Amino acid sequence: MPRDLDQDDSRAGTLVLALLSLLVGCLTGLVCAAFRLLLELADGLRGEFIAWAHREGFLGLLLVVAGAAAATAAAAALVSRISPNAAGSGIPEVEAALDGGDPGRPVRTAFVKFVGGVLAIGSGLALGREGPSVQMGHSIADLMGRLFRRGQLDARVLFAAGAGAGLATAFNAPIAGAVFVLEELLRRFDTRTAAAALGASAGAIAVARVFVGVDPDFSVPPQPFPGFATVPVHVLLGVLAALAAAAYTRAVMGTLAIADRAVGIPVEARAALIGGGVGLLGWLAPQWVGGGDSLTQQTLLDAGTLSTIALVFAIRFALGPLSYAAGTPGGLFAPMLVLGAQIGLVFGRLCALWLPGGASPTAYAVVGLAAFFTAVVRAPLTGICLAVEMTGGVSLLLPMLAACFGAMVVMNLLGVPPIYDLLRERAERKARSAG
Repeated sequence: MPRDLDQDDSRAGTLVLALLSLLVGCLTGLVCAAFRLLLELADGLRGEFIAWAHREGFLGLLLVVAGAAAATAAAAALVSRISPNAAGSGIPEVEAALDGGDPGRPVRTAFVKFVGGVLAIGSGLALGREGPSVQMGHSIADLMGRLFRRGQLDARVLFAAGAGAGLATAFNAPIAGAVFVLEELLRRFDTRTAAAALGASAGAIAVARVFVGVDPDFSVPPQPFPGFATVPVHVLLGVLAALAAAAYTRAVMGTLAIADRAVGIPVEARAALIGGGVGLLGWLAPQWVGGGDSLTQQTLLDAGTLSTIALVFAIRFALGPLSYAAGTPGGLFAPMLVLGAQIGLVFGRLCALWLPGGASPTAYAVVGLAAFFTAVVRAPLTGICLAVEMTGGVSLLLPMLAACFGAMVVMNLLGVPPIYDLLRERAERKARSAG
């Protein structure tokens, strides 16, 4: 359906845009809440299936590996045959559409993101729900913009608002969803954009919380303000998080480069191979696969020995990039939260030995979560808002600011670009070579 090119800056036009942003948010909240609930159901069924399979011995092992391989291959097949731009997180594709690129076919994209995401993440891949939720929100906004014949500029604002509503629903974090629109997607602030972003996030959360509840995603004991003297220590935590983030960014892009060179292997076969490996890991340690929310929760509660945390960190550090290379729908945020929290927890425990009387290891884990996210994505306000809304850690704002400052400075000095800039450049190179 054709769109007018001009933006309607009249009061009536602004009101229509505001009301549309609420509608987009409500629809996004409904769809993405259903996506969250299905993923939780899939996680539970996967755990029950693995527990049953253990009682069946070697046959059970084969069934777990084959089931994960089949589900991952099916998700990759949906992407390759129905909606190629639905692979991965979808955030680079949303950013490209906001810059005037092809937004794709919204119904197909949303369908593949929803079904493929449930199959891939439900099978145990270390991927997050936020990427599919962001792209589904964008697709819903695209549909509403077409239906109500909005001009290109208004449609662009709706695209971003819908994407932010998806993030808000994925993490039950409305402020982070709105900030994500302004900081990462559009990278500018104006009244119309801010109103649409806030309206969409508000509408999404109002609907989603009917189904997913009002509690933060992570249960964290209240943390006291650690004191101004700990600011240098938190800057150091940000520096260490940035060094790990630089390695993680290179691991993601390096794994994707290897996958791109494997042109003789069908994408379904590659996905099945990765899914089978994840199934094997799930058989050995079911709690270590999947999006990682349970691991983040355990970390934030200061659970586990240092040796166990180091082992899980190493496995998840490799599993995230490997899962992303499967070519299925799935995001990067949730797996990053696991790693950031673990970095903070280990740092906090060491500080407790060397600097007694400072913040608790749990507080450092919350700060590490924000710092690692900031270093990889280069969106400090979004990272801080996510950490606060997901944990309730308002008292840790100053430590988060200090750690994110250190992370930003180090990443700039290292010259490692933001992960979504790199992913977008990769997508553009593939499009040019295909053309």
